Amino acid sequence: MIERIAGIVVPIFLVILIGYLYGRKHAPDMEAANRINMDVFTPFLILSVFAAQPLQLRELIPLSIGGILVTLVPGLGALLVARMMGINWKTFVPPIMFRNSGNMGLPLFLFTFGDAFMPAAVMLFIIENTLHFTVGLLMLNPRTHLLQVLRNPMILAAITGLTIAATGILLPDWLVRSLQLLGDIAVPLMLFSLGVRLVQLDFGGWRIGAVTAVVSPLLGLMVAWPLALWLGLSPTEQAMLILFGALPPAVLNYLVAERYNQQPEQVAAMVLFSNAASILVIPLVLALVLI
Repeated sequence: MIERIAGIVVPIFLVILIGYLYGRKHAPDMEAANRINMDVFTPFLILSVFAAQPLQLRELIPLSIGGILVTLVPGLGALLVARMMGINWKTFVPPIMFRNSGNMGLPLFLFTFGDAFMPAAVMLFIIENTLHFTVGLLMLNPRTHLLQVLRNPMILAAITGLTIAATGILLPDWLVRSLQLLGDIAVPLMLFSLGVRLVQLDFGGWRIGAVTAVVSPLLGLMVAWPLALWLGLSPTEQAMLILFGALPPAVLNYLVAERYNQQPEQVAAMVLFSNAASILVIPLVLALVLI
């Protein structure tokens, strides 16, 4: 069991560590690389997953329902915690809801469950991102025009990929391989970028960061664990949903907070402390779901 968990988490955190060490020495500006990853490589990853193999989307409906609830319901608990601690709810609630299903979730699911379950992993990623770009933006700015969401390359890729899967369209091998070649860049670049981002860890925000590192996985697991049993998921899908609930806040939370001037320094502390704490949280959750 220990060897299996190590085989899952060590490659992930090793790439993050390399990114961290490189970031400390060279302080690279990852903004352009991150934008390219979000606009090009990740959309192609989504497309390649749905185009590479025939899918029965109906089989993913229970897991998708679970992903929606595990994203939204913890927000209620986070709202209560924010009021108890006197924290601005617009600062605290979104990072608790919207998890790192990209940088950490995709490689974690890939190494844990293999290529066969990548469509399910990508579906959870699509759900989390779509909710973030709709519900999340509306939380910070009720005047957000949801039509802008359709311009997001990842949303466009999700719609196209789901259409391909639903209609059973078979793309030529040369096109599928091209999509896979571009998509394969996304996950390692996500991990490396996360490591570089951890260099910015500011211990001045330790209070809200420490609270988030505990509250985020706790609320996620409190929702995910009973749902995994109630929805009648397969054992593997149960483990995926539980792991999804244990993921730390997404780095995108910081970028959104910065865009809307919603205490970005506090959100950065929440994101970075929680992602650092996941070095302990994820192996513990893996040990539970892989028993």
